[in-house]
Amino acid sequence: MKVDVLLGLQWGDEGKGKVVDVLTPRYDVVTRFQGGPNAGHTLEFNGEKYVLRSIPSGIFQGNKVNIIGNGVVLDPALFKAESESLAKSGHDLTKRLFISKKAHLIMPTHRLLDAAYEAAKGKDKVGTTGKGIGPTYTDKISRNGLRVGDILNNFEAKYKKAVARHEQILKSLNFEYDLASLEPEWFAGIEYLKQFQLIDAEHVVNKLMNEGKSVLAEGAQGTMLDIDFGSYPFVTSSNTICAGACTGLGVSPNKIGEVYGIFKAYCTRVGAGPFPTELFDEVGEKIGAIGHEFGAVTGRKRRCGWLDLVALKYSIMINGVTKLIMMKSDVLDDFDVIKVCVGYKINGEVVTDFPYDIDEVEIEPVYKEFKGWKSDLTKITSESQFPTEFADYIKFIETETGVPVKIVSVGPDREATIER
Repeated sequence: MKVDVLLGLQWGDEGKGKVVDVLTPRYDVVTRFQGGPNAGHTLEFNGEKYVLRSIPSGIFQGNKVNIIGNGVVLDPALFKAESESLAKSGHDLTKRLFISKKAHLIMPTHRLLDAAYEAAKGKDKVGTTGKGIGPTYTDKISRNGLRVGDILNNFEAKYKKAVARHEQILKSLNFEYDLASLEPEWFAGIEYLKQFQLIDAEHVVNKLMNEGKSVLAEGAQGTMLDIDFGSYPFVTSSNTICAGACTGLGVSPNKIGEVYGIFKAYCTRVGAGPFPTELFDEVGEKIGAIGHEFGAVTGRKRRCGWLDLVALKYSIMINGVTKLIMMKSDVLDDFDVIKVCVGYKINGEVVTDFPYDIDEVEIEPVYKEFKGWKSDLTKITSESQFPTEFADYIKFIETETGVPVKIVSVGPDREATIER
C-alpha cells in the first residue's frame, strides 16, 4: 500500500479539512504529518461546524485509525481543549487517536518566546499566530526540544532545564511575562495526554501499510508557507510540502501514492508577506465577504486576490501533484469578469517561474480574463450541470498545469462536493 498525501498549494486556508473529511471513508488510517495548532481545518456537516487544530480530520469517521505524526508540534493545553470539545459532541478520541512519541511539545515558554521575538522585530513582523510554533521547531533543530515520549521518563527535570534556558532568553529580550499563570493548564494537558496511546508512529504506519491498510496524510498550512520553498521569511516553521509527509511520518519516498493538491478558485493569505495578486479594491472586499475569509484559528481577516497560476504551477512541481481539487468555486458566482494571473511582470520582463526575491521586487500580475458564469453553483449536483463559462475556467487550469481537476467544491457542506 501507498500513503496518499493531501496538501494545500497556496498560502493555507484552502479548505483541506472538508476534503479530508470527504476522502476519509476510502482510507483506513488518517494522519497529520507537520505543523501545530496555528492552523485550523474547518469542517461542516449535519448543521454543525468543527475546527480541528492538531487532530486529524478523519476523527469524524468512527472506525478510522488517526495518528499525529512526529513532524507535528503539540500544545498539551490546546490539545486537551480541542479533544474535550469533540468528546462533548459525541466524538471520543481516546481509543482512535494515536500520538507519536517523537512529536515535539509546545511549552508555555515557547508561546512567550514567540511573542517576545515578534515584538522585537517591530515593523518586520512575520505575522505569527503566537502559538509558539516557531520557537518549538527552533528547539527541535537546535536539539533542545521536549518530546511527547519524554512525558514517560524523568519529565519534570527535563521541563525545568528547558524552562531555565528559555527564561534566560526572555530576560535578554527584556520581555515581561507571567509563566505561573500558564503552567497549570499546560500540566493538566500533560496529564490528559497520558490516557492516549503514545506510539512509535513510524513503525505503526509502516506495519499498517504492510497489512494492506490505506493511509491518507493530511497537511497543514500550504506550500507557499513551506520553510524552504515558501515566500521566506513570511513562512511557517515546517515543511508543508509532500516531502514533509516522509519526514513527518517516517515513510520512504517510494511509499508515496497519489498527491492531492488543493487550491481555492481564487487566492487568500493571512498575515504579512508578499501576495502578487492581492486586490485592494471592492472586488477583493467582495470575495472576502462572500467567502467568509477569516482565519479558523486567529479570526484574522484574510487578504484576497485572483488565482495565481505562477505560484500554483510552482507548487504542483514541488509536490508532484497527481490530482487537483478546487475549492470555493461558488464564491465567484456573481462576478462579471474573473481573472487569472498567468505571469509576473518584473522590471519590464514577464516571468512565469516563481522568483526567489518575491518579497523584494515590484511585481505586476499579468492577467487573463474570463467571462463569469453568473449562476448559483451551490445548486449543482453533477459535472454535467456546470455552466459553460465555469467548465472553461476549469479546462484552462487543467491545460496550464497539466494536472486534472478531479474534485470541485461548490459550497461549504460535505455534500457540496463534485467528483469529476
